[in-house]
Amino acid sequence: MARLLIVDDDRVFRETLVETVESLGHEAVQAEDGQQALKLVAQNRFAAVFLDHRMPGMDGLQTLTALRAQVLRLPPVIVLTAYASSSNTIEAMRLGAFDHLTKPIKRQELAEVLVRALRSDTSAGTSNAPPASATEPDNQDELVGPSETMREVHKRIGMAAASSAPALVWGETGSGKEMVARALHRHSARAQGPFVAINCAAIPQELLESELFGHVRGAFTGATLDRPGCFRAADGGVLLLDEIGDMGLGVQAKILRVLQEQEVTPVGASRSIKVDVRVVAATHRDLVQAVQEGSFREDLLYRLNVLTVRLPALRERLADIIPLAELFLRRAAARQDAAAPKRLSADAAQALLRHPWPGNVRELRNLMERCQVLLRHGLIEAKDLGLEDGSSSAAVRGEPALAADWLAGTLPEAVERLERLMIVQALAQSQGNRAEAARSLGIHRQLLYRKVAQYGLG
Repeated sequence: MARLLIVDDDRVFRETLVETVESLGHEAVQAEDGQQALKLVAQNRFAAVFLDHRMPGMDGLQTLTALRAQVLRLPPVIVLTAYASSSNTIEAMRLGAFDHLTKPIKRQELAEVLVRALRSDTSAGTSNAPPASATEPDNQDELVGPSETMREVHKRIGMAAASSAPALVWGETGSGKEMVARALHRHSARAQGPFVAINCAAIPQELLESELFGHVRGAFTGATLDRPGCFRAADGGVLLLDEIGDMGLGVQAKILRVLQEQEVTPVGASRSIKVDVRVVAATHRDLVQAVQEGSFREDLLYRLNVLTVRLPALRERLADIIPLAELFLRRAAARQDAAAPKRLSADAAQALLRHPWPGNVRELRNLMERCQVLLRHGLIEAKDLGLEDGSSSAAVRGEPALAADWLAGTLPEAVERLERLMIVQALAQSQGNRAEAARSLGIHRQLLYRKVAQYGLG
């Protein structure tokens, strides 16, 4: 039996969680706010802490920061929220949370996280907590996605953001690798420093060295001025080496030296210059295979692959497609100063879910912006999307790709995908009337409200 602390300002939820914890054979102590939690942790030993994110006064992340400063060996802290976003998930994990769960919490989910937390031998934090930002990041750069797949990405980013070690982001073209790099920068101790991005595939190899390390005047024909280069421009911040898999072997060797020595030598210079840069490398290529083929240095791969974030393709995260589409419509409408964004019909939503999205999130964003700008009616139909060919070809094949995606993962994940799609369809058919949508789904209106919040449809 373990002694647990439950911190939540919602008395009903707190007491329900206490009952569940006690039914699992543990003892639970309650706190209704952050200040009370700090006092209890100072006076007692707990095996784990459940901490609500949104609380009046001191919120969950402020409480977590204070706990880390107060307790030398803090027990695992599981942050709870009814309003999960990439921002609060990343921040919670960066600050040392053991996990970040979305309300309502199923009994099985609670039991599993407790087993992992109680088995953990390491402290969730020490007194040298990383600095936290009190401001929310710009929602334009949010890594939107309520799916469990993206939630795991958010958690991974949060843990990686607490470090200054090199990071490797892998994902297909258009999946949002630069957004991951920007999130690593924004949620790190280097947030006030510069963020510099360079696409290694877009610059000729003979010029890439100068772009990265800089050059001195007269180093080569046309070098009429000194150039600092990207590493020096990113000093004190983060440098994204996008598509590093396309970088030549000669430049790779010099990148390796920068990572090892934290100094650069401009082209034509005789002396090195110290730099303090966190390198984030991104690629759509299989670098292990590239090493085997001789096109990528094995020692550089080992040096970069300290912290890895795999960004799934859009077809692997069906639950994110409709929220992303609606987000892009809202942003496009805001740029147009439109009274309201276009809405997706049920047929349009189904067409989006059937499409394989070879261009990933970038393809979806461009499509939604085109619909918002060009369509004169407020409701987007399937025919307006121009995806009929992809949808019909999937139907001719019996939709094997869609079936594989829907059957991927666990049974609860598959049920969640179906549940979300049915709610989207019901809301579209009722033109946003939630009472009517609840009746058509055969559920209580209050349950629909909870599901809408859970899936980010509100």
